[in-house]
Amino acid sequence: MTNRDRLLGLTVVLLWGLNFIAIRVGLDHFPPFFFAALRFAVMAVPVILFVPRPNVPLRWLLLYGIGFGILQFAFLFTAMRAGMPTGLASLVLQSSAPFTVVLGALFLHERLRPVQLAGLAVAVAGIVVIGIDRTQQAPLLPVLLTLAGGLGWAFGNIGSRKASAGGGVNTLHLTLWMTVIPPIPLFALSALTEGPTTGLQALTEVATPTGWPSLVALAYIVVLGTAAGSGLWTYLMSRYPAGTVAPLSLLVPVVGIGAAWAALDETPSPLSLVGGLIVIAGAFAATTAGRAGANNKATEPVSTDSCPPEDTPVPAPAGRLRLAEA
Repeated sequence: MTNRDRLLGLTVVLLWGLNFIAIRVGLDHFPPFFFAALRFAVMAVPVILFVPRPNVPLRWLLLYGIGFGILQFAFLFTAMRAGMPTGLASLVLQSSAPFTVVLGALFLHERLRPVQLAGLAVAVAGIVVIGIDRTQQAPLLPVLLTLAGGLGWAFGNIGSRKASAGGGVNTLHLTLWMTVIPPIPLFALSALTEGPTTGLQALTEVATPTGWPSLVALAYIVVLGTAAGSGLWTYLMSRYPAGTVAPLSLLVPVVGIGAAWAALDETPSPLSLVGGLIVIAGAFAATTAGRAGANNKATEPVSTDSCPPEDTPVPAPAGRLRLAEA
């Protein structure tokens, strides 16, 4: 991965790490399914009206929207509403990284170099260290729900990669059109499980002293967490194998736990901090593996000096196994 794209990945890490604070603020006011639907509906309406639909197979757009949009956030928001601590949620959700690597190997036939596997194993070990320490602070069910959210995110990663694999896809448009998929199913789930008027009642109270922070949180999630963060993430997934990009998400809990510590007084233990350092080391090794194999041209992206505009993904080099459409 080039230094330029690694910097974009770290920007996503920062945006998504702080996103957990916004989620916590929003869930203090809105029911989880309704809040998840609202975050996508705010974007879906202008997208349908003003953004051209990307020329990608509908099945991959649906997989992207269902995995990344519906499954991930339905499970995550429910878990956090059920008592999952904010910092621990940011950690456990990054199970999407090993899930993505496994799914990428199974369905995309992506080959992983030994140093990538070793780096990923180290990062996962760091997650285990933090998880063992932090799980004592949360019931088992919210942890399992958050793991299910991580699996949903992994399926979304595969959908976005398959959708953009053929080249010539505007990755920003792809990300924006992903937001069209979740609102109706999530609003339906909200009406069935949370009550048909519960979410609407919460929406009418956003102008109150206790409600306006949720409106600010919603704005952050929509503009920075979804549009900016997911757009950059989709761009990176279009340029690199899933196993190269996914480990970057392992850095998100470092920001999430730190932000929860500063903003919500969720104090991490020394063991959690050690685990965070292990995660950073492993993710760095996994995402810098391409430099170790620089003389293997098939594994290197086009240099930044000759990159096309950022909304144009780079087709897979000839030496990389091309993705076959199902």
